[in-house]
Amino acid sequence: MTIRSGTQIVSALTAAVLLIGCGRTNSSSGDGEKVRYHAISSKVKTMDPAQIGDVTSSGVASQIYDPLYQYHYLNRPYNIIPCAAAGMPKFSDDEMTVTVQLRNDMIFHDDECFPNGQGRAVEAEDFIYSWKRIADLKIVSGNWWVFDDHIVGLNEFRDYTGTVSKGEVDYDRPIEGLEALDRHTIQIKLTKPWPQISYLLAHLPTAAVPREAVDKYGDEFMNHPIGTGPYMLDKWHRGSSIILVRNPSYRDEKYPSEGELGDDQRGLLVDAGKKLPLVDRIEIKIVEEDQPYWLLFMKGKIDRAGIPKDNFDKAVTPGRELTPELAKKGITLQIYDDPTTFWYGFNMEDPVVGTNLPLRQAMNAALDRREYIELFLNGRGQPARGFLPPLFKEYNPDIDSPYTVHDIEKARNLVQEAERVHGGPLPAITISFGSNDTTARQAGQYLQRAMEKAGIRLEPDYMDWPTLQQKVRTKSVQMYGMGWMADYPDAGNFMTIFHGPNTAPGPNGFNYQNDQFDALFKKVVVMPDTPQRTEIYQKMEQIVVADLPFILTFHREAFVLSYPWLNNYKPHVFGYGLMKYQNIDIEMRQQKIRR
Repeated sequence: MTIRSGTQIVSALTAAVLLIGCGRTNSSSGDGEKVRYHAISSKVKTMDPAQIGDVTSSGVASQIYDPLYQYHYLNRPYNIIPCAAAGMPKFSDDEMTVTVQLRNDMIFHDDECFPNGQGRAVEAEDFIYSWKRIADLKIVSGNWWVFDDHIVGLNEFRDYTGTVSKGEVDYDRPIEGLEALDRHTIQIKLTKPWPQISYLLAHLPTAAVPREAVDKYGDEFMNHPIGTGPYMLDKWHRGSSIILVRNPSYRDEKYPSEGELGDDQRGLLVDAGKKLPLVDRIEIKIVEEDQPYWLLFMKGKIDRAGIPKDNFDKAVTPGRELTPELAKKGITLQIYDDPTTFWYGFNMEDPVVGTNLPLRQAMNAALDRREYIELFLNGRGQPARGFLPPLFKEYNPDIDSPYTVHDIEKARNLVQEAERVHGGPLPAITISFGSNDTTARQAGQYLQRAMEKAGIRLEPDYMDWPTLQQKVRTKSVQMYGMGWMADYPDAGNFMTIFHGPNTAPGPNGFNYQNDQFDALFKKVVVMPDTPQRTEIYQKMEQIVVADLPFILTFHREAFVLSYPWLNNYKPHVFGYGLMKYQNIDIEMRQQKIRR
């Protein structure tokens, strides 16, 4: 799902930690209970699917909720398979009507919002209700972009919600394009062809939530997630820990019996045919500082980990292999590209940075991206000249991007032009970081020095990740560090974050507007995957790069370490809710930790 990463550096180094398991003996658990001790790098903001838009919240909530579709865990290239749906969507001959059949064994988690505390069966109306919530202006969902202008009558429903008070929205109000044909059949009427619909129905925000829970908990529903997924929320101590437990009513889903070539030899099919989930309990701790997290891993108390920049040389040799110390522990290293781009974004509605193209050009030219990547990522990435990452076929390594190449003299000259545009000396520019740890502060100081060389004053502002998200959603920042990982394997996902109607609180946190871009967006979203569509995507990227609503930095390369007791781990750059597939060898963990 959408993974807007937190601070530029911290998220780049620790995003691989988001789905890790912390290995330790089960002192507080019953004998034989399989426990994952999981670590995340920042606080969870919300567990309401309508509100989720960041990697941290997604990584946790995706264990609790089931969308209609999901990605096959093992197959590459990535392919969509049913999740809450009983089969793939069926299209009418004109492809304007889509029918989805639900499974008949989907049960919401037990909760006191239901009679006698027992979860009820999921029905088609639950999905329709949940999608109406995303459309409701009173919810202020950042995920409206998913449905905007796609479903007959849904935009009109959204307009209606703006005419009534909060709490008075009639969720029973019919929408022509969303109909429950029966308890387990959803019919969707489209306003235009929607080639990416299967991808979006695999997107976490489109999962079903029960109306009873929203009615009972109100604004606190974000802290009381009730889904149908493999795990249920047991405890949530904000800022410190989250505990998930196995859902005893989870549907009859099995571990896959086939994968790509070589998966069998890698031991990824040992659990083929076993009922999911394979682990009983997940205990999640929030570890925001790199060094405490690394110490936990080195003590064998974390199953899988990214590598903090200050510990990289202790883990990986110059030849990009494990150091003997780690190899001796049975640790394995996996290296892979993921579909991410990181940047420092400008608020294009800000009267200083948003109206001054020479200033944005100067700040781009002032940053030495290769040095930045070496200093903060140990070389684990490549400089970004455009926003589409290399994993996409639309990636253009030759994009015309003259200001994303380091040139301090050009930057100084552009500052003079920027001062003429501003009408005098430039004020200091505030850049907001979603972390207050050592690495974030080092990044802030580095950027200050880089911009100072060009004659630009930069003032870092440090805060936690949920606070930064809220500030971006309310257009309360001037500059901010974030990034984007593709929600699905289509370059159009990156285009949504620059589409004018998607400005904050939507995914367009830049508040970027360009009429030519928006016209092409409307044209390309209805096109199938063709060379012509690729050409348009690349043209749209070039338009944005010319306007520079960001300082592009890098595309990430992930380095992930795993202990041998973690079974069934396979990197998956698009899937969430993957903890259900992974397993723990309890005896091996205990034996190795005792040594």
